[in-house]
Amino acid sequence: MNDTTMTTKEKLKKVSTATVATCLFKRGLKNQFVQNVRPLKSGRPTMVGEAYTLRYIPAREDLNPIEVFKDPKHLQRVAVEQCPPGAVMVIDSRQNARAASAGSILITRLMVRGVAGIVTDGGFRDAAEIAALDFNSYHNRPSAPTNLTLHHAIAINDPIGCGDVAVFPGDIIIGDDDGVMVIPAHMADDVADECLQMTLFEEFVMESVQKGETIIGLYPLTNNETKEKFEAWKKTKE
Repeated sequence: MNDTTMTTKEKLKKVSTATVATCLFKRGLKNQFVQNVRPLKSGRPTMVGEAYTLRYIPAREDLNPIEVFKDPKHLQRVAVEQCPPGAVMVIDSRQNARAASAGSILITRLMVRGVAGIVTDGGFRDAAEIAALDFNSYHNRPSAPTNLTLHHAIAINDPIGCGDVAVFPGDIIIGDDDGVMVIPAHMADDVADECLQMTLFEEFVMESVQKGETIIGLYPLTNNETKEKFEAWKKTKE
């Protein structure tokens, strides 16, 4: 499969969040890395999908007794059942992990439905069980209390903030062992193409450095002779 036949998602699965961060910085976007969020399990394949959002506000005791979960229209449950296959559920938990954003049952349901992953700037309960799933999950830290003690689900698929980053429905979410980046939807295609080329160049740079070459003129690429070497090297990868 060559670059022209790969989808944007397929391209992004081949690049790192670090490369995406640099690419977005070159476009003037400096605040697209979700703060204080980490994978429950490292070493998993890169997570890529469109953002589907859930927003919490602070819970209020008269509105959040345990009985509200019996309501089939409870927004947390509705979000789990409506999040599209291939999307990433992103939860605005106000960067508060004192109560769980969700637990292993709901996250297993997302996995079975074909969702690509889940991200919260709060915490998950049943963290060890979630980490054992074949599913990409990112949070701040483990948290045992039910979300009802702290969070009130108020909106689905609205613009939210997650880890100090604005997330709009349909933005592209990419996550790896370093964390989670948010790519504005309208520039995702161009970012994916550029990141693939950046990744190819970084592979050339790493091979060169491992052979003992200096980084001066190589990274960034300013030496004309090195540019010619890179062009020749690229042809061997086609």
